[in-house]
Order: sequence, then structure tokens, then C-alpha cells
Amino acid sequence: MFHPTKQCFRARVLLHRAKESNLQLRFYPAPPKKFYKKTGIVYSDGTYEITLDHRKLKTPRGNVMKLDKEMLALAVAAEWDAQKDEIQQSSMHITSLCNTALENPNHITKPAAVDSLLSYLDNDAVMFYSHDEEMFALQQKEWDPVIEWFCERFDVDLKPTRELGGFEVSVTTKEKIRKHLLSYDLHSLHGFLFAVESLKSVILTLCCVERKLNVVQAVLLSRLEEEYQTGRWGRVEWHHDITQVDLQARVAAAIMFIHINSISEETKSMLVSNFR
Repeated sequence: MFHPTKQCFRARVLLHRAKESNLQLRFYPAPPKKFYKKTGIVYSDGTYEITLDHRKLKTPRGNVMKLDKEMLALAVAAEWDAQKDEIQQSSMHITSLCNTALENPNHITKPAAVDSLLSYLDNDAVMFYSHDEEMFALQQKEWDPVIEWFCERFDVDLKPTRELGGFEVSVTTKEKIRKHLLSYDLHSLHGFLFAVESLKSVILTLCCVERKLNVVQAVLLSRLEEEYQTGRWGRVEWHHDITQVDLQARVAAAIMFIHINSISEETKSMLVSNFR
């Protein structure tokens, strides 16, 4: 049975012990309440803006969010429209990517973004195989076809390793991948960075972008060892399931962001209003 007095007393004891042990306590602010009823999109001066009732959506720096792609504007509006009583900004990955691409807070250039992506290739998640024989057999079955396709598609040579010291990616291979990544604009590269940081794999990310794998497959392959271990020792549903779904949402948003920024648009949806 729940006893408020006992719970309050216990909380005070824990707080006192934390202060005595010099632990740093973190108090996270509550998410803001939803302050709007309707979301909309207006087309103004060649760009798309998102409206929350009669207010225009702004970036963290206070600028009106202006998007060149109608599909991006629709995706951002859908994220804000999906919010319930509170605004869970951590769940709005497309909005976050748009803010990052528009304001570029870290002043990333195309060459720097590509260099950062290539640094992940040296430690790509699907290039390190286990010493456990059962796990090794599973990795060969699931990862080998993906690596073979990747090597054929980009005309490169990558060989997985079982050594903890890692493996060396040839200069030729890196230059071919660099040339391909440089064909994307900077906005798309922000999407690549988000996906690669989530999957810990350049290979799986490019397989998704090239439509060799879907997002669910890529996430499962990136979590192959964790899935293997949970298959042996059991699954904590509230933890493993939430982690997997969150990762899928992050990667799906990144891949969508890349694809939208890589296409041209000629038509305007009837959901978009002209603003004069």
C-alpha cells in the first residue's frame, strides 16, 4: 500500500544522504505545456513556414524557421501536431535536424562533416566480429551480405576483423567514400551525422540511404550483439523495447531528412496556404 508520509520521509533521507556524500543532484525542468491548438504551413517568399495557431515556429536562436522543402515543412508540422498535453521536444527529430541545418551552431563545413563521418568508418559497428563462436556465426550470416553489397556498390575493399586493435581502412577506400559523401549538400550531411552517430555505422547508414536496408533492419543489425544476449538471458521489455523504438525513430528521421534534401520539388500541396 502507498503511504505518502513514509514516501516523503524516505525522499528526505535520500536527499540528506546525497548531500552528505557530495553527490550532484540534477533537477530537470518539466516539459512545456502545449500552448496551441492547430498547426499549419504557409508559403511566403519562396520558403515554407510552420504556424502554431497564429504564431510562427522559431528556431532556438529566435529566427522564424524557413524551409526550402515543402515535405520537410509537412514533416515538422506533423511532429508539432502530434504533441499531446506537453511538448516533448526530444521526440521531434525532424524539427531538431532542421534547426541544426538552418543555424549550424557548430559552424560545420562540408569537408569537416565528411571527415567526421569517415572517422566512424575506422570503428564501424559491423566491422568488428566476436570471439564467441555462436555470435561470430550469427554476425557472418547477418553482416557479411551487407558488407559484400557495400563493397560492390562503392567499389571498395573492406575486411572485418576479430581483433580488438581494430582494422585499417585504405586511403583508396576512404577517398571513394569521401567523394560520394561530398556529392550531398551540407543539410543532408547533417542528417548523415545524426544517423551515423545513432547506428555507430557508416556502412549501415549508406545502406539505408541507398535503400538496400530499411530502418528496422539497420537498427536490428546495429544491435545484433544486444539482441543475441537478450535472446540468451531474457529481455527487459520496458527497457530494451523503448531503446529500440527510440533508435528507429532517430534513424528514420535522419534518413527521411537526407532523402528530402536530395530531391527537387515542383508541386505544392493543397495543405499549404499562400501568405501575402
